[in-house]
Amino acid sequence: MEATLPTTGPTYRAWLRLPQNTVGSAVFSLAMCVRVPYFGSVLPRVRSMAPGKCTVTAPKWWGIRNHLGTFHAIAACNLAEAAMGMLAEATVPTTHRWIPKEMNVRYLAKATTSLTAVAQLADLPDFDAIDESIQDGFDLVVPVSVTDAHGLEVVHADITVWISRNR
Repeated sequence: MEATLPTTGPTYRAWLRLPQNTVGSAVFSLAMCVRVPYFGSVLPRVRSMAPGKCTVTAPKWWGIRNHLGTFHAIAACNLAEAAMGMLAEATVPTTHRWIPKEMNVRYLAKATTSLTAVAQLADLPDFDAIDESIQDGFDLVVPVSVTDAHGLEVVHADITVWISRNR
């Protein structure tokens, strides 16, 4: 039996249709913030997006600063969730749906620069293995590393996503 590729959703198809350059990235990122307005608070820019991996950056600007003048911890969480969400949009086939369930975050160092969040799965899940008669869905933990402009990991988030079949 020949394996079939999973169908891709509209978000990932939009990414693939846009030019893979600064303009395409900016247009896609703006559209992402229109669809999910809260992401806009960190001025995110999707830099790369593919099944199993997504990279999103955010500048250090006055709107994300805390009382210490560094990148606010919750703003860094917002960036991590944006990266996880775009990874999920590129990874989860249209036969399934996903929703964030839990976020475990470690703040490792002060973030004094712009940030880059990389959400990456070591292995892609076997979505066909979810059989409605056996289980309703499964937890998928998406690790997200948030680094500063010097490459230092300042935040690490493990975001658990509940994945189930569309009914």
